[in-house]
Amino acid sequence: MDDTHASDVSCGANSSLAAPSLSTAAGRQQLGSCYRDGLINDTLPFWFPRCIDAEHGGYLHCVDRFGEVVDTDKSIWAQGRMSWMLLTMHDLWGPRADWLEWGKVGIEFLDRHGFDRDGHMFFQVARDGRPIRKRRYAYSESFAAIAYAAHWKVTQQQRSADVARRLFDDFIDWNFTPGKMPAKYCDTRPMLGLAPRMIAIVTAQELRANLGDDDIFTTTIDRCIAEIRDLFVKPDVRAVMEAVAVDVSIVDHFDGRLLNPGHAIEGAWFILREGEYRNDPRLIRLGCEMLDFMWERGWDDEFGGLFYYRDVFNKPIQEYWHDMKFWWPHNEAIIATLLAYQLTGYEKYSSWHQRVHDWSYRHFADREHGEWFGYLHRDGRPSTSLKGNMWKSFFHFPRMQWLCAQRLAIV
Repeated sequence: MDDTHASDVSCGANSSLAAPSLSTAAGRQQLGSCYRDGLINDTLPFWFPRCIDAEHGGYLHCVDRFGEVVDTDKSIWAQGRMSWMLLTMHDLWGPRADWLEWGKVGIEFLDRHGFDRDGHMFFQVARDGRPIRKRRYAYSESFAAIAYAAHWKVTQQQRSADVARRLFDDFIDWNFTPGKMPAKYCDTRPMLGLAPRMIAIVTAQELRANLGDDDIFTTTIDRCIAEIRDLFVKPDVRAVMEAVAVDVSIVDHFDGRLLNPGHAIEGAWFILREGEYRNDPRLIRLGCEMLDFMWERGWDDEFGGLFYYRDVFNKPIQEYWHDMKFWWPHNEAIIATLLAYQLTGYEKYSSWHQRVHDWSYRHFADREHGEWFGYLHRDGRPSTSLKGNMWKSFFHFPRMQWLCAQRLAIV
């Protein structure tokens, strides 16, 4: 049974308060304080300063339940993401000298070890920065770009602004210039992906916020929102596709039918945020439509929480982790439902926010040692004690806590 509305969870790992309603001023105040205090008093101390690598620089982010390092390899994604998070907190919730110094650690490691000789960035490096792996796409560049932009905002060092713009240009060129990036699919069945369009939007938004408005940011956001709307949002089947054929049709094979509810919900809040920024009701409607479709597709009515994968035609899915509950889709759903409620006033979004908040804090939060577990079985039991790896670090969870506290005017 779905025990969504039990009352033993809150934003702090050791508190016992269920999420209050967004419908009242007192509830919003309480919830905002909950997110802020959870970040400052629980999430941040779990990671810092102990994840700082005093010997080689950068962040050691592959950790177990207790915060002990289980692998010393470093994700370049994590170096950029963690640096961005710290520098953003310093800028908007500071100034705090420790947050600033910790944020600079990531920038310095990226400077020394993030880039290959061809200018592209690595994905995974050894503790001392020796390269281990590159990937064909350029997401390392996007996460580094937002870190350098945040660094410029708080230090006014022109080099960081220049690097941020160059990395953004590289990301756009690599992902959207035909033939530039090696194709994922052969000519037999070419497909287009949702992910680069989503990441282009949020990267442009962050650079705009830190570096100032620029035509390239607006043009990129316009293009990518239009392509998401026209290519990937399918009102006839009430779904947002992860990939489509080049003629925009659904490819009736495993990869082509795949839905990732958390991913599409993340894209929804990027678009909701843009709709608010521009005061554009059409974008707000699009973001809500995406959220509606993928909540319906993704929410597990039996056990609660969001499934990781679904099939658009409800056929069997080949990925064996399809029914697991990962931490980050729940972070994105908490953000998206809050934005949707604030921008529309619809009570269903308040209800959804409370539902996903309560389920998440009941099952992901570690009341003994802080932070969140990353991976749960369908029924909410932890499948591993990992708190950090090549993908999970000081990013999705603290970003959710920070952004929700900001939106609820708790700073």
